[in-house]
Amino acid sequence: MPQAFDVIVLGTGAMGASATYQLAKRGVRVLGIDQYDPPHTLGSTHGETRITRIACGEGEIYTRLARRSPEIWPEIERERAQGSEGSLMTSNGLIVIAGPAAAKRHGNARFLENTADNARKAGVAWESLNAEQIRSRYPAFRVNDDEKAYLDHVSGFLRPEACVTAQLSLARKHGAVTHVNETVKDFEAVGGGVEVRTNKATYAARRLIITAGAWLPHLLKSDNGSPFVIQRQVLYWFAPHSEEDLASFKQERFPVFIWLVPDRPLVIYGFPALGGMADGIKIAAEENESSTTLSSVNRTVSDREKTEMYETYIRPFFPGLSSGCVRAEVCLYTKVKDGRFIIDRHPSMDNVIIASPCSGHGFKHSPAIGELLAQMALEQSHIDISEFALHQ
Repeated sequence: MPQAFDVIVLGTGAMGASATYQLAKRGVRVLGIDQYDPPHTLGSTHGETRITRIACGEGEIYTRLARRSPEIWPEIERERAQGSEGSLMTSNGLIVIAGPAAAKRHGNARFLENTADNARKAGVAWESLNAEQIRSRYPAFRVNDDEKAYLDHVSGFLRPEACVTAQLSLARKHGAVTHVNETVKDFEAVGGGVEVRTNKATYAARRLIITAGAWLPHLLKSDNGSPFVIQRQVLYWFAPHSEEDLASFKQERFPVFIWLVPDRPLVIYGFPALGGMADGIKIAAEENESSTTLSSVNRTVSDREKTEMYETYIRPFFPGLSSGCVRAEVCLYTKVKDGRFIIDRHPSMDNVIIASPCSGHGFKHSPAIGELLAQMALEQSHIDISEFALHQ
């Protein structure tokens, strides 16, 4: 007979780790399965830092989710405190910069204005800066005279690898079973539950949650067409010219940022310096057109890509950074049109929950979404998530 659990979670990256933890601390018999050993560098949950923000220009529903997550991270921090190293979340502020010639984010030309509107609705204190004020406070940015900014001091960054590690460790502390380096072959409804077959065994559960990121479309094997597009994204770290330049990127002088840069097709985002000269400053441009597949994705970042990134998005906007790219990594976005999330039940198996709350802006929501997925699995959720239906 297959080993039986209350709930099985497929994929234990950001969302899966959180769901596994939330279920386990509720006393649920939960099995988390991953084909790798999270945190790893093959999916979407890596790269040293991820932005966390409450006011979301993507829409008010995301702001409602984002308000819950900062309440959960401190709970996790307290539970992991003994013997842990470093904080999971740092609140050094967020600046969103845009002007008349701004790039669009998720097809949204009013990203800055929407961020401000949702900050007001959520009760987030913020201020508006003109170009002169941006230059005075944050000289690392070279802005145009017609650009302006949204600024708050409650946002910041998360350390994704540490976040995943902490939640999986706590899940096991609460009794969860986690299997790594185990590949799921398929799943099917059996009786009133679900059976999951892997390359090592067969497992049974009353509920199944699929949080497999870029591997989700393959697992669903949908005949009705897939709303998902897999995109290759590249993260870059560029070295400052000098120690003086490095100082201008320290977290007390340089908030996390989203910049809808002028006259460029892509939006850029980035983080403060977390180390010294040799560690560089992390900045990335969000690819929004091309797509890839898991079998064909190029995980090597070429010298040409590094040069193009520097010339197009670094040199014109960050005078303190050199062309020296000290590090570059590839990650994957699992995108849906307009940056929408997918959180829904399987169209033909009601006890299977499908979760792709990503589209390139999901990590900050992962604690709240893990809690929501646990509630859905336990039939305890009363949140309207109709906007996140699989097919719209």
